Formats: sequence, C-alpha cells, structure tokens
Amino acid sequence: MATIQEKRVARVREFSRFYTRKAGVLNEMLLDSNFGLTEARVMYELNNRTNPTAKELATDLDLDPAYISRLLKKIEKMGVIERRPAPHDGRQQMITLTEKGREEAQMLENRSMNLFGKLIGELTEKDQLSLLGAMEQITSLLDQETVLQKDQDDPAFLLRPHRPGDLGWIVSAHGRIYAEEYGWDDSFEALVASIASDFLNNYKEGREFCWIAEKNGETIGSAVVVEEDEITAKLRLVIVDPKARGLKAGLKLVEQCMRSAKKAGYEQMSLWTNDNLTAAINIYKKLGFELIEEEPHHSFGHDLVGQYWKRSL
Repeated sequence: MATIQEKRVARVREFSRFYTRKAGVLNEMLLDSNFGLTEARVMYELNNRTNPTAKELATDLDLDPAYISRLLKKIEKMGVIERRPAPHDGRQQMITLTEKGREEAQMLENRSMNLFGKLIGELTEKDQLSLLGAMEQITSLLDQETVLQKDQDDPAFLLRPHRPGDLGWIVSAHGRIYAEEYGWDDSFEALVASIASDFLNNYKEGREFCWIAEKNGETIGSAVVVEEDEITAKLRLVIVDPKARGLKAGLKLVEQCMRSAKKAGYEQMSLWTNDNLTAAINIYKKLGFELIEEEPHHSFGHDLVGQYWKRSL
C-alpha cells in the first residue's frame, strides 16, 4: 500500500504530465517550429539578454556546459546565431542572434503567446487570477534556494508572493510599529497607504513584486519592488514584525527582491530611508547598497535625515 508521501509524489507527477501535455512540450519540435524545448529556451534567452556567453547560459539555465556547446553549434549551423570574442575575456564568446535568429525567436514568442492565450482565454477573470496566484505559489514553494530560510534554533519561515489582504497588513504594520518604536504620527501610515494603493492600482506584472514573510501561517514581514525607471527597481515597504526579529527575515526579503528585480531585467536597485532606521540600514550595507545622498527633512512629526541608497544588480 502506498504511503502518504508516495501518494503525494504521484500526484505531483500526474500534474507534471498534465501540464506538459497542455503546454505542448511533449512534441519533438516545440510549437511546430524548427526547435526543441531547450533550443527554444536558449533562443528566448538570447532574444531577451545582451550578448551572453555560453558559460553564462549554461550557469543560468542550469545546463551542462558541454551540452550547451553542442546545442549552440547545432543552431549556429541553422544560421540563427553568431559568436564573437568577449572583450573582457577572449577565451569566452558572446552569443547574439542573427537577423534570421531574431525572426525565428519572434515567431516562437508569437506562437507561445497564442498557445497560452488559448489555455486561459476561456477562463473567467476570477479564475484567471486564481490560476496566476496558484502558479506564483508553486514557483515560490519550489524555489528552495530562496523560499525556506532556517535559523539554527527556529522553524523555517516562508517567503511567498502577495495575496489579497497582504497590502492591508503592510499598511497596518507600518502604522503600528513606527508609532510604537519611533513615535511617528499617522501621516506616515497615510503615506504607506498611498504607496500600497499605487502598487495595487498600477501593478506591472513581471516588473513589480511584493514578497511576504510568513511563519506558522502568520505574516511577519514584507518587501516591495516597484519600477522607478526602465533600468532601476525601487525597494519599498520593507518591514519585519518585532516578534519575528532575529530570524533574518528582513535580509532574506531584500535578497529575494534583488533576485526578482534582476530576473525582471533591471540593472540597479534604489531605496529611500531615514538615518535612524539602523537595523534596516545595516541590511542594506551588508547587501552592497551605497549611500548616494542624504538630506534633512521634517516629516511624520519629527526632524529626520532622509537617505537615498543604490546598488547595481
């Protein structure tokens, strides 16, 4: 008789078979194209990155370098890529798409959009949002490098994407904690509410993120990434509940935001804070942020010194 764990594993495998069939990745040539699944993924990366090397592709896609080398030779013969020495290391070669390659990559992109558009097109708006939420949850739970962070003497806490109600917690937590610890008035809570409202009303999927730290089913922290400009992600609304401090949740939240921003294509991250928030500043320093400028101001009922920090991703 199968154990509970074996039944769960079987259910995961069943879902995997269902999804690969739905997505059409079982076909030898993906999307009725000239490319297999891995080849199409490499084409996608080349179409959305600037001159990566073969080594970078192998590392980022978690593929064997020898396999990548063979794959690149194959698609080079198809006339879709070209190589040239990397200026920083002549032993490495930068890979770029040819004009034919860009046309093939765009064809793959269009067919993929059409396929997945049909997959969700018959769902209601509510069901589409439920599906996207479930997919984000699966991604979060299976990303073991970033999701489960353990302190030596404490149970694991979870980092997950935001769900309905989370932005309300963020506003409430900021208002309560900053009033209790720093004596800031309710104009600060109003500012946080405005930032949260802007995030929800102008949310840019794939470019903006809200990560929640959760322990034993209870929210203990948050951090948000918004678009400052095309190359700059802005870190906002970083907070950890006092009862959860010591778990390094703040550090892990900021690290996750940096990873999300880099994956989204940003080149740098900025943030604004005040010089009396020493715990947060220590995290930013540890993660390589540099103080760009500071300026005194009177806000939230106090004389403060605002600081602008930035780092490359």
